[in-house]
Amino acid sequence: MTEPLDGLFASFARDLRAAQKAPRTIEIYGQAVRFFSEWLASKGTPATVDALTKENLADWFAHLADEGQSENTILTRYRSMRRFVRWLIAEEEIEGNPFATLEQPKPQPKPVPVLTDKDVLALFKTCDPKTFRGRRDEAILRVLFDCGLRISELAGLTVDDVDLDQEVLRVVGKGGKVRVVPFGAKTARSLDRYLRLRRRHEHADADGLWLGQRGPYSTWGVDNMLRGRAEQAGVEGLHAHRFRHTAAHDWLVQGGQERDLMRLMGWSSDTMIGVYGASAAVERAHKAARRLKRGDRL
Repeated sequence: MTEPLDGLFASFARDLRAAQKAPRTIEIYGQAVRFFSEWLASKGTPATVDALTKENLADWFAHLADEGQSENTILTRYRSMRRFVRWLIAEEEIEGNPFATLEQPKPQPKPVPVLTDKDVLALFKTCDPKTFRGRRDEAILRVLFDCGLRISELAGLTVDDVDLDQEVLRVVGKGGKVRVVPFGAKTARSLDRYLRLRRRHEHADADGLWLGQRGPYSTWGVDNMLRGRAEQAGVEGLHAHRFRHTAAHDWLVQGGQERDLMRLMGWSSDTMIGVYGASAAVERAHKAARRLKRGDRL
């Protein structure tokens, strides 16, 4: 009689505890083995090492997908079972590796919803131009909306990075790569109004562009501000990256070139175009079809 999976997992769990693995990690592995065993039982198949075949595992992952399990959940189950199998091989409980030719599930990232003009205008309206915070926050919102910067890039801006005459920002991106990002006249006006008031701030001598009560803003400070403005404006699920996705979408929907977008966003790989362009790809496709009017040509 071959060994039951639950008994072998008990030994595996002891090995993991001896290796000081986190209890949550052991629990996740255990869930995968238990759910696989229950699925085998529902088919009338004994949950033993003999059932650890490529065919059974592939059928189980397909079953999870048919049940509506998320792709990330399926990937977690895959990795957990693969780790369990590696241990079984190391302990000489099984000889072959059923995962050797079993393709790993590839979760697709869910598109981030782009911000509507109504959402962005509502955010702008929460900023009182007569106050320091109001001017600062409007300038931050406009830079995010206009330039699509990463939150770390925005928080890292210094006063010297702003060129109001040329209407460009000097941005330090990932890996210390520097790029120049243009902005529009309304963003320039907003930055100018903030900078004039910033000169009177008690921390005006600081290099950081965005100032709070204790000095330059951190990424946490920017994120916290965005959450507060979103609550005031009634915009749900707001974070800085939604501005970045929106900027990419707007660029592509207006017919902007993908390579130009890569330079503006600071991407080194064109795969990011697909990731950020997925947010409203259907809408762009419909607009492109209407522009082409292929059916009206003949």
